[in-house]
Amino acid sequence: MPRDDVLREGLHHAGYIADQPLAATLWLAGRLQRPLLLEGDAGVGKTALALALARFEGLRLVRLQCYEGLDLSQAAYEWNYGRQLLAIRLQESGQGVIAESDLFSREFLLERPLMQALSGETAAVLLIDEIDRADEAFEAFLLEVLAEYQITVPELGTVRATLPPRVILTSNGTRELSDALRRRCLYHYLEFPTLAREIAIVRAAVPEAEPALVEQAVAFVQRLRREDLAKNPGIAETLDWVKALHDFDFQSLPDDPGSLTPTLGCLIKTREDRFQLSDDRVRQLIEGRRVVGIAERAARAG
Repeated sequence: MPRDDVLREGLHHAGYIADQPLAATLWLAGRLQRPLLLEGDAGVGKTALALALARFEGLRLVRLQCYEGLDLSQAAYEWNYGRQLLAIRLQESGQGVIAESDLFSREFLLERPLMQALSGETAAVLLIDEIDRADEAFEAFLLEVLAEYQITVPELGTVRATLPPRVILTSNGTRELSDALRRRCLYHYLEFPTLAREIAIVRAAVPEAEPALVEQAVAFVQRLRREDLAKNPGIAETLDWVKALHDFDFQSLPDDPGSLTPTLGCLIKTREDRFQLSDDRVRQLIEGRRVVGIAERAARAG
């Protein structure tokens, strides 16, 4: 069996159903010891891949959630100034002896996710989640980590990973990433799953649900994603919805769309989208008829 197929099967056992191109790219990233940059819409399973990889390979997961304003002290390390000050006061009172250089040793370093992934005694999966939410300046700092698996601490020196982590970066595409970052990574664009793959994902995650319900619900969600929504439901929303339908004892999607109303909060996450999803529209989606959205109607009229 090809090694990427072994990885694909292992991810399946860990709860993640990957297609062959994704499994091959992930395997190659491990083989070449290169970070993997995953781009795609929110909800397609980028973060879940890193979680499944850690479970399958028995590695610790270190997660850095990116956001605007993220800086070095929050992502990599900072000095424990309180402990340094205490050591100085103990020395001044004659209760301790510490050289000035020792104040900037690893003993006084607070390790944040990037440093934790590099300096641990066991290998890790380092998930840098939603890198597109961080500032461009933070990307520049990451380049050393992604290329050399090391961090340079001015007061201490260079901290190199003895066991390079498996690095996965995710991006929702809210801004363009730098060429320098992209060059240091292997790349894969993750689409929403096909109908067959999403059915397989839901069946694996919600095995107690009726097969007919799973197939009809997934087909409904796939049609819904082609509509004029501000926020398309992701795979996690599909799973929540099928679980909700099962808990309401549905064996299949009902003819009466009103009976689905209590469950639609699993799929629809904005007021505007909920307003658009009338009973008539839900009925048409159940029946498999595509509803022309506002934007498309305007384009046709123009």
